[in-house]
Amino acid sequence: MTAPEARRRDLVAAALAAALVWPLRPAQAAGSADAPDPISPEPIPPDRPVRIAMLLYPGLTALDLVGPQTFLAGLAPGSLHLVGAETGPVTSDTGLALVATHSFATCPADLDVLFVPGGDGTPAQMGHAALLAFLRDRAARAGWVVSVCTGSLILGAAGLLRGYRATSHWSVRDAVLPLLGAEPVAERVVFDRNRVTAAGVSAGLDLGLALAARLRGADYARTAQLVAEYAPAPPFRAGTPAEAGPAVVRAAESILAPLVTGAEAVARR
Repeated sequence: MTAPEARRRDLVAAALAAALVWPLRPAQAAGSADAPDPISPEPIPPDRPVRIAMLLYPGLTALDLVGPQTFLAGLAPGSLHLVGAETGPVTSDTGLALVATHSFATCPADLDVLFVPGGDGTPAQMGHAALLAFLRDRAARAGWVVSVCTGSLILGAAGLLRGYRATSHWSVRDAVLPLLGAEPVAERVVFDRNRVTAAGVSAGLDLGLALAARLRGADYARTAQLVAEYAPAPPFRAGTPAEAGPAVVRAAESILAPLVTGAEAVARR
């Protein structure tokens, strides 16, 4: 990291730290990001960094991880760990490489957030015994167990969504999540006790903000949103099957078919 990049990182962290509000405000609406459910984990005190582990695996979707990481990193100075089966570069499903700083063996045992992204590599990870054992072990003590996109299928394959409401990418949500014992919900971000799941790819940004609010307060999350200038105004209204129309849905389904059939096959085993 260059000196200007490090300085920018420190400035962002300082701006976010200035907005710390704890405990959380009362909810304005049931299930809102402004306050936790009564049985959700307690907020993290502002004098303690949040302990976060974010999973890397071959074929993950980089934005699934990088979006939430952008909003959560300021909460976890020195305690946000990128974890792979081994340390070193891990190639995403578009060829972008991310670097695992910890292995399953060296990842801290006690976590506030255990995070799993989705991606084209999901079916292979649903059958990866060592990865699933790692998730089950860390989830047993984690405050929050979290996924974006098809990462929820990996959590489900580990047995961590059985009996929970959850979401995933639209292409697999209704067909595959029930095979793994979860109740599919067509929402962008779903909180159920200490499980948090987000819909496809870009929904990870919303999850990052919603989880940041639970961890450190709504004003912290609002400040993070403003620092990132996250004010979505997409050039097309095609982000859901209903908006995209039949022809675009068919084109997307053809691209997603290997992922969908692969995940369903593993889930049925």
